[in-house]
Amino acid sequence: MEKEKFYISTAIAYTSGKPHIGNTYEIVLADAIARFKRLQGYDVYFQTGTDEHGEKIELKAKEAGQNPKDFVDEKAAEIQRIWDIMNTSYDKFVRTTDPHHEEVIQHIFKYMYDKGDIYKGEYKGLYCTPCESFWTESQLVDGKCPDCGRDVEEKSEEAYFFKLSKYQKQLEEYIESHPDFIQPVARKNEMVNNFIKPGLQDLCVSRTSFTWGIPVDFDPKHVVYVWLDALSNYITNIGYDVGNCTEEFDKWWPCDVHIIGKDIVRFHTIYWPCFLMSLDVPLPKKVFGHPWLIMADGKMSKSVGNVVYADDLVEEFGVDAVRYYFLHEIPFASDGIFTKDLLVERINGDLANILGNLVQRTISMGNKYFDGKVSNQKVVEDMDSEFLTQIKEVYSKVSQKMDEYQISDAISEIFQVLRSSNKYIDETMPWALAKEEEKKDRLETVLYHLLEAIRVSAVLLEPFLPETSEKILKQININCREFDFVENNTYELGTPEPLFMRIENK
Repeated sequence: MEKEKFYISTAIAYTSGKPHIGNTYEIVLADAIARFKRLQGYDVYFQTGTDEHGEKIELKAKEAGQNPKDFVDEKAAEIQRIWDIMNTSYDKFVRTTDPHHEEVIQHIFKYMYDKGDIYKGEYKGLYCTPCESFWTESQLVDGKCPDCGRDVEEKSEEAYFFKLSKYQKQLEEYIESHPDFIQPVARKNEMVNNFIKPGLQDLCVSRTSFTWGIPVDFDPKHVVYVWLDALSNYITNIGYDVGNCTEEFDKWWPCDVHIIGKDIVRFHTIYWPCFLMSLDVPLPKKVFGHPWLIMADGKMSKSVGNVVYADDLVEEFGVDAVRYYFLHEIPFASDGIFTKDLLVERINGDLANILGNLVQRTISMGNKYFDGKVSNQKVVEDMDSEFLTQIKEVYSKVSQKMDEYQISDAISEIFQVLRSSNKYIDETMPWALAKEEEKKDRLETVLYHLLEAIRVSAVLLEPFLPETSEKILKQININCREFDFVENNTYELGTPEPLFMRIENK
């Protein structure tokens, strides 16, 4: 039977510098969703990559004494290196400087121009170079860019415009008839009330004041402006071309979910849908605008000096500890705070104590009392009932949370089983059962229940803590990957090894 497909993407990272932990959180979040879908048997395509054109890149390259292509090659390699350090399972790492992408963007631009959706005019406006965005006076906050808070400057130049206004009604109808298209709901309300209802302005889609971009082939003094180039990566890299799409495109599109930061929801839920409508291409099924990971003293900023990088954290604490923090500490719709103290607290409390300690003591008891060979003797008592029900229900609870992109809550469901396992040890007191020969079958049953709880938890932890999951399954030495409690497994246990070391807080 053919597997059901699932296409997930992140936003493409801007190659102006090294990604900090706020940028890295997004790839880990998307990776957890992609891995969970694979675990469920989906045929998954997971795309990420880099956005490499624009005035900001041209300026940064000049400052660095490099040509723009060498500059972005270096930065793209660094971004990919960090994504790999985080053990992310992307299927394709795309770059907007890929020749195929550039060629298809030229076809898209020409198609929209020929259709009358792009026209030439003059742009006068207030421009923020770091954000590569034009703003009206009323959109500024205290006279500065509403996105980054920096100064804007007046600019005027010849430009091509996309008729965003033409698709306003169609976009409103689509959002209304697809209530889950923009998630969380607060982001949808913000887009509709603040941007769509006041009326869409036609969008500048070319520039002449810099050259580092994809040339408009029929008017080469213009380069295609950032959003038409960057957003189209989601289709150009799976075989889309004007009038010549591949089977790969037909298979994967529409995308099941775009995972993006809350600051770029506007571009993905207004510009991108209107571009697709112009191309007569179906819209993505969902756009999920995740919250930010911020420092205790606010947003990360090089000028403030509070920037933290994921590779430094991994070197100090290990990849799964950092993944756990990112995924568990950032709620569904509100920003998460990063502090090293809280990371250490999570490693010591959740990973070393609740998870690591449980695995180590259970395997040690199995080795001590049964020479490492444990099977189910089915000597069940009333006190087991609630615990066994929890093991049997955890997959459906985790699955429901993952369908809603409530990643932190999904992990909490698994850790609830681990907490209950530790409580079950305290209640059943295996060390006391071991002293009575007639209780031997009861003791083996208790250990079997614990091993099944650990096995099911380890299988479900794979999307979040892939290395740790593999270590646990190796230590309990079993190939069974069922999500449910299995009555008739036989465990031949390995040697317990610590999963996480406790960290002394300096």
